[in-house]
Amino acid sequence: MVSFIDRADVNITRSSPVWLFDLDNTLHNASHAIFPAIMAGMNSYLAHLLGDGVTPASDDVVNATRTLYWQRYGATTLGVVKHHGVKAEHFLDATHHFDDLQTMIRHERGLRHLLRRLPGRKILLTNAPHRYSAQVLRHLGLHRQFSQHIAVEAMTVHRQMRPKPSKLLLRKLMRHHKLTPRRCILVEDTLANLRSARELGMRTAWVTQYLTINDLAGLAHPQKRLIRPAYVDVKVKSVRNLPARLHRLR
Repeated sequence: MVSFIDRADVNITRSSPVWLFDLDNTLHNASHAIFPAIMAGMNSYLAHLLGDGVTPASDDVVNATRTLYWQRYGATTLGVVKHHGVKAEHFLDATHHFDDLQTMIRHERGLRHLLRRLPGRKILLTNAPHRYSAQVLRHLGLHRQFSQHIAVEAMTVHRQMRPKPSKLLLRKLMRHHKLTPRRCILVEDTLANLRSARELGMRTAWVTQYLTINDLAGLAHPQKRLIRPAYVDVKVKSVRNLPARLHRLR
């Protein structure tokens, strides 16, 4: 677990909220170029992993396997580790390495000012690997706005990888930081992660502006896919709308 010191947190009281921010498609538009590149990397990796040693697996097999692992475990990485004995570090490094990452990032202006305006401590909680997420944070100018940076490598419970939406992970996080669920606000684009947090008693904010049809395809009622579920306290297009919705998150 790696921490970045946020000097703005010095005067935060024990009653202040603790914001748990996702990164991809929450603080920046990963769907624009980064997610397609990650998916291509995962497909290539899985094609060789699932092949017969000579011929790579077909696109249909690769896509089905990747989707299954993401839906079942919340992260393709965990499925690859569980079912194929691959080391998580190797898979993450192979699928999240970009020579031109800065040119791939799309984001809104004013995010640093926004985070400083929000009362309380901020923790980055991302299923992405640390090296990649740290690079994105620095490009966004947000690396000093988070008191902790928790990436997927640090999401372990009893030595087992437990990425979001694992409730075991969220409980461990609260114990480690001596937090109560009611103090925590999870800000996310992924509904499964928000559901787990709400079931533990956290407050939840759903960010929708970077969602694509593929992100929403698994919902039960596609025609209603952007209607706020009961376990979401606030639905916002952008994190920039959070200050105006604070009264719903207290």
